Amino acid sequence: PHFSINRPLPYLQNPPQSHQPNQQSKQKEKKRYQIFLHSSNTVPTSLQMAPQITPTSAGALAAKTTTATLAKQPSISKCAYVTFLAGNGDYVKGVVGLAKGLRKAKSKYPLVVAILPDVPQEHRRILVSQGCIVREIEPVSPPDNQTEFAMAYYVINYSKLRIWKFVEYSRMIYLDGDIQVFENIDHLFDLPDGHFYAVMDCFCEKTWSHTPQHKIGYCQQRPDEVDWPVEKLGPKPALYFNAGMFVYEPSLTIYDQLMKKLKVTPPTPFAEQDFLNMFFRDVYRPIPNVYNLVLAMLWRHPENVQLEKVKVVHYCAATGI
Repeated sequence: PHFSINRPLPYLQNPPQSHQPNQQSKQKEKKRYQIFLHSSNTVPTSLQMAPQITPTSAGALAAKTTTATLAKQPSISKCAYVTFLAGNGDYVKGVVGLAKGLRKAKSKYPLVVAILPDVPQEHRRILVSQGCIVREIEPVSPPDNQTEFAMAYYVINYSKLRIWKFVEYSRMIYLDGDIQVFENIDHLFDLPDGHFYAVMDCFCEKTWSHTPQHKIGYCQQRPDEVDWPVEKLGPKPALYFNAGMFVYEPSLTIYDQLMKKLKVTPPTPFAEQDFLNMFFRDVYRPIPNVYNLVLAMLWRHPENVQLEKVKVVHYCAATGI
């Protein structure tokens, strides 16, 4: 597939100063996609966490999770979930909740946690006790002179780009640590290859107030409600996804391209989310919001939400209610 970030997203042109076969194969892919689109398991009435792993099993798990065990893991499964953790704060609790949710949903795939060196040993032990595969990665930052526009607490998220190096897996599903999985989503691993899958974002919150979309009341969640002024703002913006959840294929080639592009790409308000949207613009394919329901959708676009079908909820901070 062709990846391009040569065309800037419309709202990034003037960033605020404060802050990417054969017939049988085609039929098989079509069938898989139809199954995916029509999957509609009911959200459990009880949203309790999965049971704790007992101390005995936790100890056994920790004892078995050696370097040799981790090296053998890819031969067991070529797919995995992955999340990102940095620092010594409470975010580790979110990752534990994510691990429990996947376990309760009876996922057959492991959860890999990409951690920065500053994650304390105690938090690492907690993750291993929850059955997670812990992988330490080095931080990634944009050039020192190109961080003035990115929101400070988003800059560290550029480190997520390291997960493209996890090539022992053929496909991975990234999930933020403030996400909870309530229904099995393993079928997303069967989506057709060669695309980047994620849920479209909403432009209605105040965090988007600096953008042309927000200023004219345009949102891709209801694109027909406000006409896009082509004469004034140029072509309608490309579809834009929320990077809290996405389906991707690890690749050293893509990883190298990501690192090279990052060095020459101006900073943006939403850091790595903007960057990934630009990089994967040409191969991005939207998936239903049941796979990443951002809470703001409940009051911004309730007509687009089918609560009985929601599988994944994103508890990201909502502003400007």
